[in-house]
Amino acid sequence: MSISRARSLRRNPTDAEKKLWSVLRLQQMDGHRFRRQHPVGAYVVDFICLAEKLIIEVDGGQHASQTARDQARTAWLGSNGYRVLRYWNNDVLGNIDGVAETILAALRSGDSSV
Repeated sequence: MSISRARSLRRNPTDAEKKLWSVLRLQQMDGHRFRRQHPVGAYVVDFICLAEKLIIEVDGGQHASQTARDQARTAWLGSNGYRVLRYWNNDVLGNIDGVAETILAALRSGDSSV
């Protein structure tokens, strides 16, 4: 089920996901390869660099009301060795350069708390 859901999400990205994908695709982040809408366990993550176990999540307004669910998801991913960076849609749409800088810093440092 995760694979078919991932395919569906790849076909229908949000504007923020499109914008961030334009920065992450084609190994533009120091040669790091990202995948989009990729299954990890029971979840489908927005973007992932498998080599660095770094996940990027882009959250829309619906996430404001589901913080407990997002925290549980992030905790599960963390317990499985993944680092998770979360950005709001408006951050991606309004400050893509800043978002890209923090992602690149996390890739370079191996630490998501940059």
